[in-house]
Amino acid sequence: MKGLGFNARKYLKLQSGEITKRMEELGGTLYLEFGGKLFDDTHACRVLPGFEPDSKVAMLKQLKDEAEIVIVINAGDIEQSKRRGDLGITYDQEALRLIDAFRAAGLYVGSVVVTRYGGQEAAAQFIKRLANIRTYKHYLIENYPHNVPLILSEDGFGKNEYIETERRIVVVTAPGGGSGKMAVCLSQLYHENKRGRKAGYAKYETFPVWNLPLQHPVNVAYEAATADLSDVLMIDPYHLEKYGKTAVSYNRDVEVFPILRTIFERIQGASPYGSPTDMGVNMIEPCITDDGAVRQASVREIIRRYYEALCERRQGFGEQEAVDKLKLLMNTVGVTVEDRPVVAAALKRSEQTDGEPAMAIGLPDGRIVTGKTSGLLGSASAALLNALKELGGIPDEIALISPDIIEPISHLKISHMGNSNPRLHTDEVLIALTICAKNSPEAEKAMEQLGKLKDCEAHSTVLLSRVDQHTLQRLGINLTCEPAYQTKKLFHK
Repeated sequence: MKGLGFNARKYLKLQSGEITKRMEELGGTLYLEFGGKLFDDTHACRVLPGFEPDSKVAMLKQLKDEAEIVIVINAGDIEQSKRRGDLGITYDQEALRLIDAFRAAGLYVGSVVVTRYGGQEAAAQFIKRLANIRTYKHYLIENYPHNVPLILSEDGFGKNEYIETERRIVVVTAPGGGSGKMAVCLSQLYHENKRGRKAGYAKYETFPVWNLPLQHPVNVAYEAATADLSDVLMIDPYHLEKYGKTAVSYNRDVEVFPILRTIFERIQGASPYGSPTDMGVNMIEPCITDDGAVRQASVREIIRRYYEALCERRQGFGEQEAVDKLKLLMNTVGVTVEDRPVVAAALKRSEQTDGEPAMAIGLPDGRIVTGKTSGLLGSASAALLNALKELGGIPDEIALISPDIIEPISHLKISHMGNSNPRLHTDEVLIALTICAKNSPEAEKAMEQLGKLKDCEAHSTVLLSRVDQHTLQRLGINLTCEPAYQTKKLFHK
């Protein structure tokens, strides 16, 4: 049984209070760089049981009368159709989704900034699509951030369009990493200073947690999540030298800090910060209520990230270096894949069926159910139905979905929809189950168990289709897969 380890309500209060405090200390407009995901921060939910997917947005709502949102997107990412791996949508689509989501949450989106703009056709078309929102262009600065004289000149930040803002807290966020959030904040400080206006900068990132030990599983899980970026956690040497206190940061922030400090000094006369850690606003640690639960959750996440890297390498868009790094991180916290019980259960079920695909799901009380591939159901669909049966106390011999329902759907897929696989995917199984629930008390009872699958662990002996992956993700199931395809075909959906 997984336990809660984080107080989300306390976090909302402390984090919003700390942001307000930083704004008052710096004076004027606070440009607050938001790292990570504002919506759907599933990583934080997994490693901090009790953290809600919308915790950051809920925190911003407490500041909504003083805050506005600026969304930053790299023109190169638009041109290259860069995608968010978890949602499968391009960064420009994600920017539009974020605008709608912020507005639906009652938050004010002030503008969109396209960075590293160089007349790219796709970026220009994106700007045209934003006819009803203010857009600004920021340009490539040669040898940024090292060429400080050029950066702090009319040919550097001076070329960037000044962003007109209306509120005291300007939250600068982006669809993904590498968008240029910090550069946008610093550019604004340059322009505000030229206009004689007070402004400050701060950074809000959930991870790493600066006041947890360097090798605490929460911080190691962050390093696992960024293994493909080559981020390395380290003790902040500037914080240790100035205050004699240990604080956790990461290599990119530590490496760039001397340059940032120089930029602050040139713009404002003095740097408000003595270390990279000083720049951050992070109140995660005091909201951890059960360190043991958080450690266990973080260890599970590190193993999950390892399998994710294995699968990405097999699919051709991941590197061996990330896999090797994750192996080292698992060694750091003293775990192996054997510490993920659903892995052994899935592999054993596959062995029992002559190597056919199988899947295992760990239920909230520790029980593990499995499913195998059959003529009408894929292993993920079978495991899902078996899990619902087990949760609902429904006898195994009862068929939740009659073959009379499944077979016409399979016929439709093969004969009319151009599919070669007659087996039902998980989304199709849930639709069929919903139909059966109208006349079957057992099917209705099974449907009532769906909410209990949230935060369950699952493992498949083959890479699942995108449809199955997304369905399980929507149900809140934490999935891992063996890095193997069910067939030897070159194209996989």
